[in-house]
Amino acid sequence: MAQRDYYEILGVDRSADEKQLKSAYRKLAKEYHPDLNPDNKEAESNFKEINEAYEVLSDTDKRARYDRFGHAGVNGQGGAGAGGAGQGGFEDIFGDIFGDMFGGGFSGGRRRRTGPRKGADLKYRVTIEFTEAAFGVEKEIKITKNDTCHVCKGTGAKAGTQKRTCPTCHGTGTMQQVQNTPFGQFATQATCTTCRGIGSIIEDPCGNCHGSGIERKTQKLKIKIPAGVDNGSVIPLRGHGEPGEHGGPKGDLFVYLEVRPHSLFERDGNNLHLEYPINFVQAALGDEVSVPTLNGKVKYKIPEGTQTGTVFRLRGKGIKDVNGRGVGDLYVHVHIEVPKRMSKKQKEALRAFGEVTDDSVYEKKKGFFDKLKETFE
Repeated sequence: MAQRDYYEILGVDRSADEKQLKSAYRKLAKEYHPDLNPDNKEAESNFKEINEAYEVLSDTDKRARYDRFGHAGVNGQGGAGAGGAGQGGFEDIFGDIFGDMFGGGFSGGRRRRTGPRKGADLKYRVTIEFTEAAFGVEKEIKITKNDTCHVCKGTGAKAGTQKRTCPTCHGTGTMQQVQNTPFGQFATQATCTTCRGIGSIIEDPCGNCHGSGIERKTQKLKIKIPAGVDNGSVIPLRGHGEPGEHGGPKGDLFVYLEVRPHSLFERDGNNLHLEYPINFVQAALGDEVSVPTLNGKVKYKIPEGTQTGTVFRLRGKGIKDVNGRGVGDLYVHVHIEVPKRMSKKQKEALRAFGEVTDDSVYEKKKGFFDKLKETFE
């Protein structure tokens, strides 16, 4: 069965921003949550479908791939099982809804535990020249971001001291209680007020980061850009994002490439296109010309009687495939240029040529007037 459009599932436009997506998801998640619809298979199915849509559309990179390629672009990465909106992300949102009603986060019978979380991913844009994209290049970037405190190594505690388990929540980061509501009895959770959900307490904080375990750093990174990248290509640098929480791994840095256009060549995948002007004499008599390529000039013999719009193909003179699957071609589009200014002698020579030339030497012109004659006679 064909998959439904993710925007249609959430009931939002394709231009919806993060706030609109989250609002639509909260409303639908509350309506179809299995805990509020026990033994309702249709609600359960709708809930999974909503989770899958939000998990993809709430992720910038996945949403971009989905907008461009549809479901094939995300390769089944949506859904509650992917660990996005369907797990912690959903509980955060849905907990907000029921927290407003019952004074705490909705648990649905499950205990939320404070565990390791991966750090935030970062984006960085780099502009490169056309030839750098074609042949590859190494670039150095400088990025300022949150990083692990070099003094306390991210613990937040002063050297020689340690955190201690929160005595209120015993390390869970949450406080749980059971309340009677018009819907029945619900277990609710709220963030521990003693440790603010961390699960531990720092009695003697680090003087450099003031207990956060994080400091701002400016870092230089060298990036190897492979040959064949194109405008919009993304290079992931694993582990160069922001620090994780509660012992989680660092996020990733995604470098987005912007390629400046070339003055001569137009790119189409791995192929190149070149507009090449020649004069009337070269077109009529043929000539050997020097054609520019990314690797230098090459000789090419233009045959006698070449017409405007003729395309010559130079194999292997395009761009190397970024995945190593061959090299593209160069397509040379011939354009015959008519002189705008001529001397008296040049005009006389052309008139003399015209006097000794009839339409039989012009195939297209002869064919056109033959058809014209047939049509009106």
